[in-house]
Amino acid sequence: MSEVAAAPSVEINDALFCQGHLKEVCGDCSFDGREENDAFFGFDPIDREGLEAPAASPNKEGVYQCKKHSSTTCNQCFGWKKQLTRSRAAAKKAGKKSGSGSNFY
Repeated sequence: MSEVAAAPSVEINDALFCQGHLKEVCGDCSFDGREENDAFFGFDPIDREGLEAPAASPNKEGVYQCKKHSSTTCNQCFGWKKQLTRSRAAAKKAGKKSGSGSNFY
């Protein structure tokens, strides 16, 4: 199974991203939050492309908000479940298989 590396992460509207680049999968940070994000949103793990957060920054309370709408719960910018559903469908269409162990990520 994959592991989320010790790289610092941030939570943006319930999804995890690397702190440095706001990517769900980041080679530069050795970070992979796909398994945790899939599980949080009720999906089984699957090999899929990682999400990338839109332009966002922490507000005064340290909660990330989208720059476009200045909202911490913006479903337009932070609609992770919808984005995960699309990413999973694309992965399945491309022939990637879900599973665990050696077939995972």
